[in-house]
Amino acid sequence: MNESSRANTRGIRFFVLAGLVIAVHLAGLAVLLTTEYGPFAIALSLLAWAFVNCFLLVVLQRPGVCAALALGFIVVLIELSRFKFGILQLTLTFLDFLIIDRDTFSFMLSVFPSLQTQLVVAGLIAVPLLWALWRFDPFRVRRSLALSGLAGATALISVMAVASPEQPWEPFQGVNHISNLARSGVVAVSRLASTGWIEADPPADRPLLTREAHAAHSSALVAADACDTATKRPHIILLLDESSFDVTAAPGIKVPADYTDFFKSADGKRRTMIAESTGGPTWYTEFNVLTGLSARSFGDLKFYVTRIAAGRVTRGLPQALQRCGYKTVSLYPTYGDFLSARAFQKGAGVERFIDMAEMGVSEDMQPDSFYYDQALKAFAREQASQAPVFMFVYLTANHFPWTDVYRPDLTPSGWTPPGNTAEVDEYIRRQTMTANDYREFTERLKRDYPDESFLVVRFGDHQPAISQKLLEPGIERAKLARRLMSADPRYYSTYYAIDGINYSPANLSSALESLDAAYLPLVLQEAAGLPLDPSFKEQKSIMLRCKGAFYACKKGAEARRFNRMLIDAGMINGL
Repeated sequence: MNESSRANTRGIRFFVLAGLVIAVHLAGLAVLLTTEYGPFAIALSLLAWAFVNCFLLVVLQRPGVCAALALGFIVVLIELSRFKFGILQLTLTFLDFLIIDRDTFSFMLSVFPSLQTQLVVAGLIAVPLLWALWRFDPFRVRRSLALSGLAGATALISVMAVASPEQPWEPFQGVNHISNLARSGVVAVSRLASTGWIEADPPADRPLLTREAHAAHSSALVAADACDTATKRPHIILLLDESSFDVTAAPGIKVPADYTDFFKSADGKRRTMIAESTGGPTWYTEFNVLTGLSARSFGDLKFYVTRIAAGRVTRGLPQALQRCGYKTVSLYPTYGDFLSARAFQKGAGVERFIDMAEMGVSEDMQPDSFYYDQALKAFAREQASQAPVFMFVYLTANHFPWTDVYRPDLTPSGWTPPGNTAEVDEYIRRQTMTANDYREFTERLKRDYPDESFLVVRFGDHQPAISQKLLEPGIERAKLARRLMSADPRYYSTYYAIDGINYSPANLSSALESLDAAYLPLVLQEAAGLPLDPSFKEQKSIMLRCKGAFYACKKGAEARRFNRMLIDAGMINGL
């Protein structure tokens, strides 16, 4: 082959490979344009595409390989985000990469068993293609140029994210996966750089203390009065009533005649609990009632509060009950790997964690009667030890959506829709089912265990999503968003109730008419007649000073001070 032919061959090869590189970039552009909506989101996603390519170019310098890797990376991110949205109704965020643990992968494989095979097949296809690109890619990019592009993309992404912060509802829309991920990265890095994982007073506020005095101060919350384990204690059942609140708080709602009776305690009073989420997620309240702390202390990271706290927050209700001889059990309605629930609860003192798989079901939405049956079986096993038993039981029948009739075969006898919209009537029907199942459960406890006493504390974990269109009909979206952002109690109020079976609550001085969810553990302990450990004594003084508010009291100052005390006492570690 003469020189002219070789030159022509090189020219053709050059243009073919250049065309391939351009085609990969066009494919990336097509992917972004079909998943991003609005000029702002599209521009931000294109900057993210440039960022990924420039980052890879700094390392590899080969634009063809880098573009192919970037395309694969972007596609995988979008698919993971869609997968997450299908499970949690929330798209992928930067924190998913900051908190990568075994439980996350276990949960993904449990709900998507073919994922592992698909990843292996994708790898077998991708590796030879990337090798071919690496082998024949004739182009090189100087690292200095790639670094300049990386710096420029980073700066522009940061400026755009700061100029137009992500709104709370945007990750719940299921679109703009890459642009939302980019903005969440700016928020997360800024948050961690400024306050760390959890808000707490700085540690250097007692510089004049000697080492011995500092150790004594730090251990003040650890030392506790002895709890007489020989004293007969009531068994304790804590019931999480999914999405439940008194819907008569909304104007014009029609309910059955005895509807509000369910929200009363044994003393006839109706009490309000202020949750830290509305419409979901449940795990904020799970964190509140097990640790006695605020998810809001984690700021923009609170969505991952159970994952962050797993093994790092050891103070809480189950630990306090173990001190008084209780066996601690949790009946969890989904897989234990979900948001590291098992690791979080065990770290907080739950000895026996029973998840959906152990209960023998493949769906987490079961009738309340199912979970009550599971609770009775667990109680029978644990009660054989003659120790008092604490059980945390989740009820899920009232989970969204309410546009479909859930288990019509379980409709209470004589049920007549009150005459609201079909969605609201279905919500009330399920609450009526809950009330009936609860009544049957307590009757079984009375019948089967006439010589045992039980304290039952039940609460609504958050308002249902439909409350946002019921409480203030016709409210503007922007005004509603401001209400939600400011934690307006109208949208965060549920209920809590205290009942006794063969038992009268010992002390209801902490059971205020309205209180934040983080105080429920100390209410439960006092109702059971248990001595509070020093950390809960301190928290009770906060509750009384702040009249039932916790995080909101003094703009978070009380919660920050309390968090610092727990950190110094070793009850919060590594945060």
